[in-house]
Amino acid sequence: MTQMDLQMKPVLELQAALWSNKTTSRELTELALARINDPEGEGSRTFLQVHDEAALAAADASDASRANGIVPSPLAGIPVSLKDLFDEQGQQTKAGSKSLEDVAPAAKDSIVTARLRAAGAVLVGRTNLTEFAYSGLGLNCHYDTPRNPWDRETGRIPGGSSSGAGVSVADGMCAVAIGTDTGGSVRIPSAVNGVTGFKTTTGRIPLEGVYPLSSTLDSVGPLAPTIGCCIVTDAILNNRAPVIPKALPIENLRFGIPQNYVLDDLDDHVASTFEGALEKLSRAGATVTEVNSSMYDEIPGAMPNGGILGAEAFAHHRSRMDEERDRYDPRVWVRIRRG
Repeated sequence: MTQMDLQMKPVLELQAALWSNKTTSRELTELALARINDPEGEGSRTFLQVHDEAALAAADASDASRANGIVPSPLAGIPVSLKDLFDEQGQQTKAGSKSLEDVAPAAKDSIVTARLRAAGAVLVGRTNLTEFAYSGLGLNCHYDTPRNPWDRETGRIPGGSSSGAGVSVADGMCAVAIGTDTGGSVRIPSAVNGVTGFKTTTGRIPLEGVYPLSSTLDSVGPLAPTIGCCIVTDAILNNRAPVIPKALPIENLRFGIPQNYVLDDLDDHVASTFEGALEKLSRAGATVTEVNSSMYDEIPGAMPNGGILGAEAFAHHRSRMDEERDRYDPRVWVRIRRG
């Protein structure tokens, strides 16, 4: 396989290549690490930590297990990245912040990390994010910001807060990325980087060992090339057997499209693409209906200080945010303070 073969390849396709001896976990991991460590690439902005030696050792162990008929899951031997919110035993969890540079290494894995290891996934490193996961843009003033693969020259945003997660998948630095989503932090970077993201229901996947933003709203979710990849990964994170469901006929689907507030001041290019998507759904047999609801107009007034998210973020940071202010991103500090 070549370096391009790893980029945006579905997990099940990679797994089939492993089964048929067309590649090995070591080869896939070497491809991922080569992308991460390429001085001309985005790896230095996308990853805060790279597990070169540990990843190759895990890949070799996976290949040895496969040779003995032991393949614990569809993620076995597959390069996976972790957002820098998930505890890994022996590694610092800095949540993308300079204020946590002195934090002690984690004493044990988060439940998510442990389940990935048990599934045989190869953890290649920890991805960048907006400090404390508190922004949808993906900017990080401490560790630089990964550039969107669709327009690197302009330097367009990668989306956040799981900025490194989205770029790591789009650039072939891993096959699957694990992110978190409180108010869009999986959905936004997956959308703007052209990958698939799945925002799980809060509580579906345990948050033990995950640095919090809002305990009421935080959730864990995968970013990957396809829906099938997300289904497989979600099942593993949820400690269930992966089952790919049959697609429902699109003729039975109904879409309500809000016309007020959410589409205000929409960029012309985005609006055109959005309309094109709706037309495709209609031609395929779905029912698309325009709706107006006063509920949307009430959103700005309902959450002027961040709502539940803002209050819980402030509660978590209030004991140290004034003392550590110089080590916070000023934009994030202000958002937290408003809560």
